[in-house]
Amino acid sequence: MDKVPPKIDPTVPSPARIYDYLLGGKDNFASDRAAAEKVLQLSPNAREVARANRRFLIRAVEYMTQQGIRQFLDIGTGLPTQENVHQVALRHAPDSRVVYVDNDPIVLTHARALLADEKRVVAVEGDLRRPESILDNPQVTKHIDLGQPVGLLLVAVLHFIPDEAAYPAVAKLRDRLAPGSHLAISHISAEDLDEKTVQEGKQVYAKSSAGALVPRSRGDIQRFFGEYGLVEPGLVWPDDWRRTEGEDRIPRMQGSDCYAGVAIVR
Repeated sequence: MDKVPPKIDPTVPSPARIYDYLLGGKDNFASDRAAAEKVLQLSPNAREVARANRRFLIRAVEYMTQQGIRQFLDIGTGLPTQENVHQVALRHAPDSRVVYVDNDPIVLTHARALLADEKRVVAVEGDLRRPESILDNPQVTKHIDLGQPVGLLLVAVLHFIPDEAAYPAVAKLRDRLAPGSHLAISHISAEDLDEKTVQEGKQVYAKSSAGALVPRSRGDIQRFFGEYGLVEPGLVWPDDWRRTEGEDRIPRMQGSDCYAGVAIVR
């Protein structure tokens, strides 16, 4: 990244830019690359986790369009890369409308530049820890109708929010979704890592703009779906979620893990 947007400290790593680096992107600073390399030392399969997570996002959006979803709310969207939500949704359902929400100024700068001529997509500032500020944002309510089914995407974001904020926030979001809505979640787990490695990983993100990393168990991740019924195949390794027959598989290796799933609001 050549230019530093105003009010950005390039010496402070950002989870969005660390993720961009793991995916092979170029929208990152030296501090992000250093943090990402530390993550790779602790969890050598971190790149595979990032790639599997991206594939899950694509498949989840494809699945939602097949179920008739035409409105998408992507919270914690991260830096634009190939096969974003709007690209997948509009390819399969050209009448789709997409709202991207993030609290990272660089994410918003890039997203708004990318979407300047795309009238079916908007990018707004918002923080998952304050869901009402997103759901009641006039930019959001003008673009999508929360009284109709929505595809809500919380992909690789909840593991940056402590329990006392994360569970109430997701519950409030679930309560506002109309019947027929879909909720997609992917989340880091560290069940097979030793405590020293987990703590060192947390220290990396404690020094980032996120301020925290909260890997959770599979059971704790499933709690985010509440009473919603998970669609098949349930809560699984992201690249095993509705992977088509004959499609290559990103391997699930020991180390930092990830779970992903989609549920339907009844």
